[in-house]
Amino acid sequence: MYVIGTAGHVDHGKSTLVKALTGIDPDRLAEEKRREMTIDLGFAWLKLPSGQEISLVDVPGHERFIKNMLAGVGGIDAVLLVIAADEGIMPQTVEHLAILDLLQIQHGVVALTKCDLVDDEWLELMREEVKERLSRSRLAEAPLVPVSARSGKGLKELIKTLDSTLTTVPLRPDLGKPRLPIDRVFTISGFGTVVTGTLIEGRLTIGQEVEIQPGGLKSRIRSLQMHQTKAEIAPPGNRVAVNLVGLEVNELHRGMVLTTPNWLEATDRIDVRLTLLLNSPLEIVQNSRYDLFSGASETRVGVTILDKERLLPGESGLLQFRLAEPLALAKGDRFILRLPSPSQTIGGGIVLDTQPRRHKRFQEEVITTLQILEQGTPTEILLQHLNTGEGWPRDLKTLIEETTLALKEIQVAVKELVKEGNALLFSEEGLTREAALKAGEAIAELPLNQPIAGSAAWQRLKERAVALVQQYHHQFPLKRGINREELKSRLGISSPKTYNLIIHRLGREAVLVERKSSGGMVLSLPNFKLVFNPAQQKQADALLEAFRREPYLPPSLSELGTDPQIIAALVDEGELQKISESVYFLTEAYNTMLQEVLSKLDQNGKITLAEVRDRFKTSRKPVQALLEYLDDQKITRRVGDERVKW
Repeated sequence: MYVIGTAGHVDHGKSTLVKALTGIDPDRLAEEKRREMTIDLGFAWLKLPSGQEISLVDVPGHERFIKNMLAGVGGIDAVLLVIAADEGIMPQTVEHLAILDLLQIQHGVVALTKCDLVDDEWLELMREEVKERLSRSRLAEAPLVPVSARSGKGLKELIKTLDSTLTTVPLRPDLGKPRLPIDRVFTISGFGTVVTGTLIEGRLTIGQEVEIQPGGLKSRIRSLQMHQTKAEIAPPGNRVAVNLVGLEVNELHRGMVLTTPNWLEATDRIDVRLTLLLNSPLEIVQNSRYDLFSGASETRVGVTILDKERLLPGESGLLQFRLAEPLALAKGDRFILRLPSPSQTIGGGIVLDTQPRRHKRFQEEVITTLQILEQGTPTEILLQHLNTGEGWPRDLKTLIEETTLALKEIQVAVKELVKEGNALLFSEEGLTREAALKAGEAIAELPLNQPIAGSAAWQRLKERAVALVQQYHHQFPLKRGINREELKSRLGISSPKTYNLIIHRLGREAVLVERKSSGGMVLSLPNFKLVFNPAQQKQADALLEAFRREPYLPPSLSELGTDPQIIAALVDEGELQKISESVYFLTEAYNTMLQEVLSKLDQNGKITLAEVRDRFKTSRKPVQALLEYLDDQKITRRVGDERVKW
């Protein structure tokens, strides 16, 4: 289904034409009917001869209501440009055309209304005037149809022309990320809160969990309507009314976006490509402020010009906008820029990045990055995307959602990037696929759950992980390494699955090694060695000498007064074996006692504490601790006063 928006000067008959075509009066407000002038958006629908049904969004033509006009044309597929034959091109016709050009609306039909008020000669003059003006716009090829809404002349031809024109308009893609920029909010008795808008980039279904941004409000879809008809599913490219559960009208407003949870984040800073109109009354200068309109939203913005000193009329440039209020925008969204006072459209463009860092001016790296985002091939776009952020691996499904690239484009791009060494595959299966691609072998299509990272981003992540572990070694020189969970926290990774993939690859690349320590498994640098300073070495030597004097009757550590960190280090280095909090053995002594216990169990099937004590001429306490430790390790099992094999 398609959404058609009207455009044109005030009093040129847009609403009257819509009513004549559809039988629906788009002027729904009492003030509009009283003043006979459209103030806000109106909506209607029409079934074309081909059988397809289209939505019509009627917009106000008066310059005072251009903000409402902009809220209606953001999601249209084509335009019905209305020009009165008795007046021709007027100021708002020109501004509306400029807006359509900036939004890249290139499909449409021109209705020369009120043709019954002029003679044939005048009508032909108007045709030529309109064609000449359209030749400088994206609607240069739009057909012109003279009509009279009051007499009905030309209406059938206009409908047929609309139908044939739409055959050249591509349908809205279903990217699995539905967005409904909200242009109306109201309540229906017995149903509750309803929002309407033009659905793009995905479908909505009854019962679906949804989120409203900005604000992160959660809700569920109670019911859906398209053209006042109930629907179970609303595909993209439709005007949709959504009945929401659990939200009040006063919580919502025009400009918010309804979508699925956990992917679209509101932003107060965006990077853009801005084109200034040739007839702009001013140039863009650093830190100037304007009004930005995108979708159904608007806010004031301050500008940072990234690649020029200033932007002159007719020029295009890369800018960063600082938004006065957060908006829910996505890469690729079009926008319009206007002067606050006097109110006038001066330019527009496309959003390149919705979550950028604050940029300084004239940074070559920033400019190059934005140019790639704007103009790059699927491979360049994917590489740029993979190498931004933290560098954590993301699977194909996530990349499709984040980049809006098609699955086939992602598949081809990933293989090319991996083959050239610009991207890496994670998991055991991924490493095998990566090796095959680098060897020039053909592989099957990558599964949607295959994790991938950009090589440059991965290098940054490796360097960060090494720096954190190095810092830990410096801070705790007597510890064998950093605890796995602590490194996970310091890296800022929340997903255990992602973290395990990273640690696995770091291990395969010998960047970090995993070692056993007295506190569990830890991560350290491969070349790390525990080294005591002279004072610590003296304590360690004295401790070990005390253990060697009577290896099976270990000394009390509390009496020796050795630094606990030195004791833990000796355990990590394999000099001591920890049995309990208070009992340690020389590792050599522990191994001898263990082998003796196992030997006796093999011979007799059982052993007692007294037998172990007598065999090693020691006391009850260390032997009891030893046997309880062996029980915990599932080497032995206690049965009464005896131990048997586990």
